[in-house]
Amino acid sequence: MSASTTPETGQAESAGRGGTTLVAALVFIALVVAAIGSLGAPLITSVAKDYDVSLSTAQWTLTITLLTGAVATPLLGRLGSTQRRRKVVLATLAIVALGSVATVVPAPFVVLLVGRAAQGVGLGLTALTMATARQHLGDRAVSTIAMLSVASTVGIGVGYPIASLLAQLGGVRVAYLLAVVVAVAALITAVVAIPRDTSAAPANESVDWLGASLLSVGLVAVLLVTSQSSWWSSNPLPVVLILLVGAAVLAAWVVVERKVARPLVDLTALRHPAVAGANVVMFVSGIAMYLLFTLITRFVQTPLQVGYGYGLNEVEAGLVLVPFSALGFVAGRVVPKIRQKVSPFGLLTANGIVIALACVLFVSVRGMGVVWPIVVMGVLGFGVGGFSAVMPQAILAVTPAEETAAAMSVNQVVRSVGFSLGSAVSGLILAAHTATGSFAPTDSGYSTAAWTAGVLALVTIVLAAGINASRSKQHQS
Repeated sequence: MSASTTPETGQAESAGRGGTTLVAALVFIALVVAAIGSLGAPLITSVAKDYDVSLSTAQWTLTITLLTGAVATPLLGRLGSTQRRRKVVLATLAIVALGSVATVVPAPFVVLLVGRAAQGVGLGLTALTMATARQHLGDRAVSTIAMLSVASTVGIGVGYPIASLLAQLGGVRVAYLLAVVVAVAALITAVVAIPRDTSAAPANESVDWLGASLLSVGLVAVLLVTSQSSWWSSNPLPVVLILLVGAAVLAAWVVVERKVARPLVDLTALRHPAVAGANVVMFVSGIAMYLLFTLITRFVQTPLQVGYGYGLNEVEAGLVLVPFSALGFVAGRVVPKIRQKVSPFGLLTANGIVIALACVLFVSVRGMGVVWPIVVMGVLGFGVGGFSAVMPQAILAVTPAEETAAAMSVNQVVRSVGFSLGSAVSGLILAAHTATGSFAPTDSGYSTAAWTAGVLALVTIVLAAGINASRSKQHQS
């Protein structure tokens, strides 16, 4: 009997001899979509040169991926909550593969943008891989979900050095060819390893397309302005107006979701203090983590003639991210074991302390040799990896199994918005410390930005510790 014949036998069989294959496949898929999504960052300069566009225009190869990912995540989460999860995963990976092909063909810049948008759809798969693990892996589900969350975060650093090296050797299209190869490999892996759907989706099941449309417009408006930090100084009034429109649309979306029979996102889950608290903690910590992440990558590439920085090229800067990914995976292996003795919000508090430590280290030692930013990146990676590993446990502990995809899709969207804001805040602070006509900000700008990230990490610590104390009192009473 196959792993998909019945829920019980399928789960037992997958958790047994086929479990290792499924775990490896899910982690590989999560790594691939995260790495493909991040490919835009190290290639912005190369894209600007090869396509003869400005750096701000080339920045859209990263921005549009983030936008489509944020929009696709809740929709895929709802579609994947049904009995057609495997079909949704395969269709999404097919879209990613086709989009990857579009990025390598000789064509105008707009075709590259379309391809990058299609690749961004894959960022919504993380919630579905978690739901698949929870359904089919039995006792191994908790540790696997932790690793999937880690992979979706630290996978960002996996594509950087490889893409940078390929761009240096053969140009931007050769670098994007990497995405074609791994996307096709992920699709084949999913075909072979993802268990078949248990039955056909109910005929009367409907998708909340109005809610999907409102959420898409609201998120695009918010992420559009937060991901384009240069607009804040050059066009502040339109930025504020777009933000207000986005907020109004999202408010309308909340009203719609509370009235429809089967909402895109079940907001009633957020009434549970643990789920709501976890998402607030994710939002604040996401800003802090990505703020420091972007600071380090920019600092090490600053030319020596500026008076600080290390003048690393794209390949060397990509290698600085290796400790981030490596220690992130280490944390992903260690944290689930500690979870047996420490509560999820206790672990979130501890990892908030690690992120705060990384911020303090960056302020203190960044100019004392290139090895120190590498050390800071490693510490940050451990904090981010630990944070990512425990976050699903804090949410899924109070979430019904059938709502796994929907609940984690909300968390993924919150994380995406937090990361985008972190990048925007980093750019805003550095821009404020850049003199008119100057190429680079003053060194003090990096200190100010790092202390800002540290304060946000402190807020994360206070929030997580407060929720942990509150839940401890509830369990004792």
